[in-house]
Amino acid sequence: MSTAYEPLHGADDVSPAPESLDIEIAVTRRILDETAALNIHDHRDMLKAAVALNCRVRGLLAALDAERGEGQ
Repeated sequence: MSTAYEPLHGADDVSPAPESLDIEIAVTRRILDETAALNIHDHRDMLKAAVALNCRVRGLLAALDAERGEGQ
């Protein structure tokens, strides 16, 4: 039996243009600081952390690609 779901990020999703690499790193550090104190035994906290960190990793990688001139 399968259940319907919506993926966190689909192949057709368009990510916004990344900020500069320095800004993306600063925002990623802030998210890491904000999620560090969340309760690992709380499903809602872990879901919040996973989504926030997934978004930050995507932004960070997009900024790295942009800095390298990739994807243009």
